[in-house]
Amino acid sequence: MGKIFTRYGDGTPVEMSEKDLMQDLENGTSDAAERGNIPALSKEELQYLLDVFKSPYNFVSVERGNEVILSYDAGTLKIRRVGVNVDRIQALQIYEKLFGADTMELCHIDYSFKPIKPIVTMERPIMEQALLSTHIPLFYGAMPNLGLYSQPDGPFPNPAELLPEGKIEEAKASYEATVETAVKDIVYASSGMHESGADGINLDTVGAAGDADFQASLIASEKLKEKYPDICIELGMAGEFILGMHSELEYDGVRLAGLYPHDQVKLAQKAGVTIFGPVVNTNTSESCPWNLSRAITFMKACCAAATIPIHVNMGMGVGAVTVNDHPPIDIVSRASKAMVEICRLDGL
Repeated sequence: MGKIFTRYGDGTPVEMSEKDLMQDLENGTSDAAERGNIPALSKEELQYLLDVFKSPYNFVSVERGNEVILSYDAGTLKIRRVGVNVDRIQALQIYEKLFGADTMELCHIDYSFKPIKPIVTMERPIMEQALLSTHIPLFYGAMPNLGLYSQPDGPFPNPAELLPEGKIEEAKASYEATVETAVKDIVYASSGMHESGADGINLDTVGAAGDADFQASLIASEKLKEKYPDICIELGMAGEFILGMHSELEYDGVRLAGLYPHDQVKLAQKAGVTIFGPVVNTNTSESCPWNLSRAITFMKACCAAATIPIHVNMGMGVGAVTVNDHPPIDIVSRASKAMVEICRLDGL
C-alpha cells in the first residue's frame, strides 16, 4: 500500500503508512480525551479523518452546503506583514472585495488595549470611514495583554520577578491590581469604538498572561454587555488551557486555572460573549494527523457545551495548522474541512 503525504506540526513533510497515520489519529484523540476528561472521537470519525488525509489533492474543501463564516483577527496588520504596503482601510477593502472575507477587523499596530486607550479619539474617525467604505461587518480588535501592565512597561510590580523571589502574595496582589486596571482600559476603548459604529469588539489572544488575563476579559465583557445590551463581543483565546499564573482567581465561583475550551466557553457565555474562539495548540514534534485528531476532540466537546457561535482559531500554530508564517495549504484545507464537518462549527 502506498505512503500518504502529510506533515509534522513544524511543517516538515513526511510520508506515513495508512496504519501509522491511523495510529497517530487514535493517539491524538486519546491524549485530548485524557487531558480534558471528554469523549474520544468515534471509529467513524477517525475513519473520516483518515480519508481526508488520504485525499490525493493538494487542496480539499467542505461539501456544498457546509460552508461557514470566516472571521479574522488583526487582518489589517497581517497584510502588511507579507509585504503589501497599504493603508488599513485599503486592507479592509482588499479582504472584502478580493479575498471574499465574511467579516474583518480594524486594528492598530499597537495591538493591545493599554496603548489603544490614549488614541481612541484618533481611531474612532478611521472606523467611521472604514464603515462607509465597506459592506461586511467590521470589528475593532486588540489584546487584553496584561503583560504590558507590569514594570518596566506598566505601573505594577512584575510577578515574573516576584515569584522567583518567593514573594507569592505580592505577585498575586500585582495580578489582582492589573485586572482592575485592564478592565477599565478594555471597557473605555471598546465603548468608544462601539459608539463609533463598530459592528463588534474582538478581544484577541485572551489568556496569554494566564488566569488574570482571562478574568479581566470576562469581567470587561460583562461590563460592556451591561452598558450596551446589543454589543457583539468576540473572545479569541491564546491557548488551549488557562495558565494558573495567579492560580486562585475565579469568575462566577469557578477557578480559572487549568480550564480547557469546553469549560472556558461556559464562562464566556455567562459573561455575555457573543462569539467564542477556542484554541488548541499545535505540537511541532507530532504529526498533523495527531494534532488534528487531538484538536477536533477538544473542539467537539466545546461545541457541545456552547449555546453561542463557535469560531475555532485555525492559523499558524493552532487548530492543527503548522507553525509557519505561511502555513501550507494542504494542511490548512484538511484541518479546516475536518474541523467544520465533524464539529459542525459556526465559523473559523
